[in-house]
Amino acid sequence: MSGEVARLENPSPLRAFKGPLTSELELRQGPFGLGHLPARTIPDATTTTTCGFCSTGCGLSVHLKGGTAVNLTPAQKYPVNLGMACPKGWEALAPLEALDRGVIPLLRDARKGMVPVAWDVALRTFCQRMKEVQGRHGPDSVAWLGTGQIVTEELALLGALAKFGMGVVHGDGNTRQCMATAVSAYKESFGFDAPPYTYADFEQSDVIVLIGSNLCVAHPILWQRIMRNGKRPEIIVIDPRKTETAMMATTHVALAPKSDLTLFYGLAHLLVRNGWVDTGFIEKHTSGYGEFTRHLAQFTLETTVRATGLGEETILRLARMIHPGRRVSFWWTMGVNQGHEATRTAQAIINLALMTGNIGRPGTGANSITGQCNAMGSRLYSNTTNLFGGREFTNAADRAEVGNLLHIDPALIPDRSSWAYDQIIDGIDSGRIKALWIIATNTAHSWINKERVSRLFGKLEFLVVQDMYTTTETVRHADLFLPAAGWGEKEGTFINSERRIGLVKKVAKAPGEALSDFSIFKLVALYWGCKELFREWSTPEAVFQILKRLSRGRPCDISGIHDYSMLDTEGGIQWPFRESGTAPLPERRLFEDGKFFHADEKAVFVFDTPKPPPEVPSEAYPFILLTGRGSSAQWHTLTRTDKSAILRQLSPQCIYAEINSADARALGIAVGEQIRISSARSSISAAVVVTDIVLPGQIFMPMHFSEVNRLTADTFDPQSRQPSYKHCAVRVERIVR
Repeated sequence: MSGEVARLENPSPLRAFKGPLTSELELRQGPFGLGHLPARTIPDATTTTTCGFCSTGCGLSVHLKGGTAVNLTPAQKYPVNLGMACPKGWEALAPLEALDRGVIPLLRDARKGMVPVAWDVALRTFCQRMKEVQGRHGPDSVAWLGTGQIVTEELALLGALAKFGMGVVHGDGNTRQCMATAVSAYKESFGFDAPPYTYADFEQSDVIVLIGSNLCVAHPILWQRIMRNGKRPEIIVIDPRKTETAMMATTHVALAPKSDLTLFYGLAHLLVRNGWVDTGFIEKHTSGYGEFTRHLAQFTLETTVRATGLGEETILRLARMIHPGRRVSFWWTMGVNQGHEATRTAQAIINLALMTGNIGRPGTGANSITGQCNAMGSRLYSNTTNLFGGREFTNAADRAEVGNLLHIDPALIPDRSSWAYDQIIDGIDSGRIKALWIIATNTAHSWINKERVSRLFGKLEFLVVQDMYTTTETVRHADLFLPAAGWGEKEGTFINSERRIGLVKKVAKAPGEALSDFSIFKLVALYWGCKELFREWSTPEAVFQILKRLSRGRPCDISGIHDYSMLDTEGGIQWPFRESGTAPLPERRLFEDGKFFHADEKAVFVFDTPKPPPEVPSEAYPFILLTGRGSSAQWHTLTRTDKSAILRQLSPQCIYAEINSADARALGIAVGEQIRISSARSSISAAVVVTDIVLPGQIFMPMHFSEVNRLTADTFDPQSRQPSYKHCAVRVERIVR
């Protein structure tokens, strides 16, 4: 990449202003027509907002003085967290005060590096250079990578602006890294991306099966919901590693890494063989069961033992605990989603729930726990790989319907789906993607095989990064940096794991000239010349009304939610909530009537032949590297949580690797020593933690440290295109000094 502070000769839409913009209020009231009124003024009081870290969607009581947040506590009556908060929630305001906040646009100069520029220069540069790339290489040469971290209304505006206004076909979000598998699995099995549960199901189950989920650490408030279960449930954790959650469970099943698909088929085989299935539910509410049972014949107990490394009695006991007639709930997260055959594994879990009738009733379900605060909003309304509201770009009727609802020409809507995240990255490598716009995500840290990504950024003609901070790994590669407001500095909605739409409020002012992502997108529309397409998209709440139209009649219908104040009063509302005149119930689950979203209203048994991981241990690389969350005080790439001194104290600051004591003895490695861990892609060093939490032949490292993704492999689930972060082959060596 190369770039200079260009001399832009075209007149500016901001020509009425002299000098740089000084506040978001100027932008809202300026002559170029953003039409974005100032945020509501909140007096000295306490107001409830939705946390902006994980997908749990906790309510936080923000205490205000002079309309600005000074402290926060957990909201006592919010139906999600019921007065509880994890360390991240208590410290949610700290990232707003970081010294490395972006306060003015920055443009790369070939001689001076990144230099401050006015918004006018930044926006004209953005549009001019993006259009130049499209002019030289075609409209498909520009792409964007978004996020599950910004509010739903911003996601929707970005997706509409890019696809309908700028003619950009290819855009995806970092939710591809966490939830794409669940989306693919639910759509194929249920007919729509529809997590069926409510958090109350944690408290009403007799048996809770957690698969690839370290709930205590990754979603601690949900673990507290389990602790409120008065039924003394069996808690089964299926995970190669003895996580904090496994230690607290009644049963830990330490299966061989990535053998879970065979385990679930083996369990299903035992359930069929023993007649432990709900034949009435199967016959009335599902299809494909006969073919599924024939597929299961090969998964004998002996076959399952060989593949999983588990004993016969362990597998038999699991089957007995899933026996129908009880309230069994199945829950999974990244240990399943981030695998080479992740979608089929998620569907194998769904199949277990369907064949035992454990769905649609309290305390049951095949339940995907989301990762990011607004991954569900991204899934439904980001307009990336799905057209708004779970529609398809390839469906002419869907395009016509969206065009009519948005009052735009359907010809502006692409008739093909976007590339997925990995395909966009590969497009940079092949030269088909020449310019990239990255919004609120740190790709250079979080994407798999990160050294390749960093090299590929150098092939771009133009890279724009829109973020809160100037110091992320991704910003270091940028040609243009756009400073964005963060959580707490803007308003909108998040949709959490249980489908609850929660309100996010503006309780602080963004620093310097940083703007909300919503305002930045509106300005891009103005400078690009497509402002008229988005005249109705004047404020986040106006966009929420548009989303209601887009949802009407869909499985995710939210047309019954009047406005933001209703969300505030009700403590969030789960979708669907259709226009009916009735008040929303605080907790609701899907499929209570046994009707699914396929045309025949039946769920489908989906299955396939298990395949070995593409990268298996060898003589050169004899260990399996597992990755995951390291602390409840850490979040993703630490971009925000590392700004808090308290959260830094609560989590390890130096990269480490867990290794089994037997392997440590064999290698002559002592606790605290530095070791070199190498994969076929790179080598890194880390301090050793010797522990029997991991089994022999396995290494565990937290994903939060930027070095870890130098090791991970470019392996993807074929259905969801989600990366397989959880499994690659590595070598471990002592560092002799």
